[in-house]
Amino acid sequence: MDEKRGIGKDNKIPWHIKEDFRRFKTLTSGHAIIMGRKTWESLPIKPLPNRTNIVITRDPASLARRGLARLNGLEVVRSLEEALRRASLAQGDDECFVIGGGQIFEQTIGLADKLYLTIVKGDFGADAFFPDYSEFEKKKVVGEGESEGHKYTFLELERNN
Repeated sequence: MDEKRGIGKDNKIPWHIKEDFRRFKTLTSGHAIIMGRKTWESLPIKPLPNRTNIVITRDPASLARRGLARLNGLEVVRSLEEALRRASLAQGDDECFVIGGGQIFEQTIGLADKLYLTIVKGDFGADAFFPDYSEFEKKKVVGEGESEGHKYTFLELERNN
């Protein structure tokens, strides 16, 4: 997210940071990832490999009509509750990752125990935002750097007790 909690503009991430994509892959590989339909549609590779991709949509038939609902590694559900149930069954572990977008983050922020964030310096004029996360406290800065002119910080946060 940018410094104003912006996460997207026109259904795209407004920056490209290779190190962030690498970190995302390392963190989420082997786990279930939950996302909304727009996030699914924005992915360059579908489904993301070595993960159970769970897409929440009010209209699963729209993905089926396009032949996407039958992809290996993809599960299409109608509700957050069903997504969480499928994530638990799919991976057999207690950690799954919510990867966007803004509406799904808003619905799940109250359920999260931990956040893995990348803060990108600047304001990118976003039209999608990450929700308030003031109930979490910074546990550690995992890394800092600059890529393609974008300064960033990797953070791990845990919910305040």
